[in-house]
Amino acid sequence: MSPSLKQTGSYRGRFAPSPSGPLHFGSLVAALSSYLDAKVNQGKWLVRIEDIDTPRVVAGAADNILTTLEAYGLYWDEDVVYQSQRHALYQAYLTTLKSDSLMYACQCTRKQIKAMGGFYNNHCRALALSWQDNALRLQQRCPVTEFNDAIQGMVVIPPAIAHEDYIVKRRDGLFAYQLVVVVDDIEQKISHIVRGADLLEPTARQISLFRQLNQPSPEYAHVPLAVAEPGFKLSKQNHAPAIDNHNPLPTLYAALRYLHVPVDSLHNYQDVDALLTHAIDIFSLDSVPKVQEIQLDSLENGDFAFRPLFSSTSI
Repeated sequence: MSPSLKQTGSYRGRFAPSPSGPLHFGSLVAALSSYLDAKVNQGKWLVRIEDIDTPRVVAGAADNILTTLEAYGLYWDEDVVYQSQRHALYQAYLTTLKSDSLMYACQCTRKQIKAMGGFYNNHCRALALSWQDNALRLQQRCPVTEFNDAIQGMVVIPPAIAHEDYIVKRRDGLFAYQLVVVVDDIEQKISHIVRGADLLEPTARQISLFRQLNQPSPEYAHVPLAVAEPGFKLSKQNHAPAIDNHNPLPTLYAALRYLHVPVDSLHNYQDVDALLTHAIDIFSLDSVPKVQEIQLDSLENGDFAFRPLFSSTSI
């Protein structure tokens, strides 16, 4: 990270949870790492609620997430953005892509794509199908086969994924994640993204879309996922337990240790503010384990046992 970012305050990071349930330990690790990196670099830390996938939204989850962040001392610097309130913005970008002849309708089902070998082979690109009741795909003009990650190093993307035309608007009419996340990052002028390693593969598509829109892409850093067992990440879909809002200090301490932040004994910190203040003074992405997964064998009272897994950065 260049000294100029620290001097100008142009660093803009973000945490973008989906409101499909309460925050769990893995969510806290992602939020905390992005927050610390922004603060270390004297930048802004934003929160975006990614509620574009309305069937997965749980009533009250967004408010619960914001309450949890506050309980852990993770305060955002600008108004919270909700994707569900930005449909006109996303449609404007789609209109631009359409006018540039970069989109087409696709009728292929998941079953058909599975028969293609699991990757879409751009079958519908030349069919001139109706845009009604079909998914819309973006022609991949800027494939990304590798990129450098601040934690994981050089990440190599299989050609079948890198060259795949991907969906930007779903058959059900909902805007696709790959489109809206890039639009939001452009509009919010996000310069650095620190998030979980489960998003390494989508990052390649997002970088390609930044390029197709003639926009600079952010710098990326992907922290290792907290998993219950290899390949089984802690997630809302897997019913990971919610973190404790009433006694946040031990869990915050555990998350810092997970990130290899050299904190003192838990008893040396009176509250989350004191712990975070100390963490900001000493945090560095360089110390984060350069693995894609860390298995938690236990997590209790700020202490945990873990085993790092999957150090390879090939997808």
